[in-house]
Amino acid sequence: MTSPPPPARRHPDRRTLLRVAAAGLAVPALGGCVTSGGDDRSTAARGETSGDNPLGAPASTPLEVVIFSGGYGDGYATAAEATYRQRIAGATVDHKAIQKVGEALQPRFVADTPPDVVDNTGAGRLDLVTLANGRKLTDLTDLLDAPSLDDPARRVRDTLLPGVVADGTLDGKVYTLNFTYTVWGLWYSKPLFDRHGWRYPSTWESMLALCDEIKKTGVAPWTYQGKYPEYLNDPLLAMAAKAGGPDLVRAVDNLQPGAWKQQPLLDAATAIHELAARGHLLPGSEALSHTEAQAAWCQGRAAFIPCGSWLEAEQKGIAPAGFDMVMGAVPALGAADRLPFGAVQAASSESFLVPAKARNPRGGLEFLRILFSKGSARRFAELNSTLPSVAGATDGLTLSSGLGSVRDAVRAAGENTFTYRFRTWYAPLAKAVDDATGELATRRVTPAQWADRIQRAADALARDSTVTKFTR
Repeated sequence: MTSPPPPARRHPDRRTLLRVAAAGLAVPALGGCVTSGGDDRSTAARGETSGDNPLGAPASTPLEVVIFSGGYGDGYATAAEATYRQRIAGATVDHKAIQKVGEALQPRFVADTPPDVVDNTGAGRLDLVTLANGRKLTDLTDLLDAPSLDDPARRVRDTLLPGVVADGTLDGKVYTLNFTYTVWGLWYSKPLFDRHGWRYPSTWESMLALCDEIKKTGVAPWTYQGKYPEYLNDPLLAMAAKAGGPDLVRAVDNLQPGAWKQQPLLDAATAIHELAARGHLLPGSEALSHTEAQAAWCQGRAAFIPCGSWLEAEQKGIAPAGFDMVMGAVPALGAADRLPFGAVQAASSESFLVPAKARNPRGGLEFLRILFSKGSARRFAELNSTLPSVAGATDGLTLSSGLGSVRDAVRAAGENTFTYRFRTWYAPLAKAVDDATGELATRRVTPAQWADRIQRAADALARDSTVTKFTR
């Protein structure tokens, strides 16, 4: 069995790319064209290793870097390239910023003439599983075990946030390193809560009590992106993961019999059902798109909205001055939860890889060592208001309310992060979960019926011999 990186999701805009980029799925696939080739880089350029150049990047061989030209721009990459030229005296860098990464680079991978570093992101990215099976990717272990740029006493792998290395691992080898870190939770306006004296709830019982208080003010306690019920799946599945722990998440992802009927999942579904039953959802939320629901929330029509850590950047120009949105961890179902209240659902994305047949793979590894340093990650955070996957990169920065709360949530979670992978691995199951949750939120199914529907879809998938199965 193979274990590709974590979940892809959502309609094709930025929130999609944040997770799909981590997944490595792609529109253009190389198919049988990549069955030749391998990791033999004996003819590739290599320089002398030293304390300043531990990976042996050669000064005599140009470095070609391809960056996805999307919402993050490429300024953070060109800054890292400047540092590369300073550290590798005499080196030159060929920088390309493109959008259709797969379309542009597929012929070069087939011809074994790829660039040295690729930011494999965007709707048309390359298929990582196909590339790995064709031995077209460099194992990044040398990079991960190299001394970090900031502290030679620490390896690069030891400077990354939890789950980043696992996110890029296929069949025991690390083929990608993801530069951004996305966290999911519940968002609210801190000034609104301060004005009313509301305290963010740490348990679902206290959430329901708070919702009763909020409703008295004429504000709806919750809204959600009803046309895309997967947003509501995030708090539901997070509550279940906290209650059931890693074993529950693995059972779901591994299509184990009865996985969706585990009690924590039923309890989490009951919690979401209660929101609707008690009238705590903004009327009409089930018909709202993500932009409509988020706009209603910014207008103060609802107190809470579930979303990932991209929300603040997405609401620039929409949220009023002084709104000061912050994200909180999803409340715990109860005192018996296996994971603490502060545990969060998180995954890395914006995938960087080094092709096996690159002319300068050692230079590619050194470029990534520079990119995944605190200084480089810090510049990225300043430019994009997005959390990078390098631990401590935002320390000392004056952050916006939203990004600051995301950083604080990651710090509080520590090693207690989790992510489901079924959404990436099995699109039909992801749709079945989304559809069932949409029905749950509108009280057209009960929690038990919700679980039954999804379990039938999971069982059918498990029996289908034409579907490649994955395990974790």
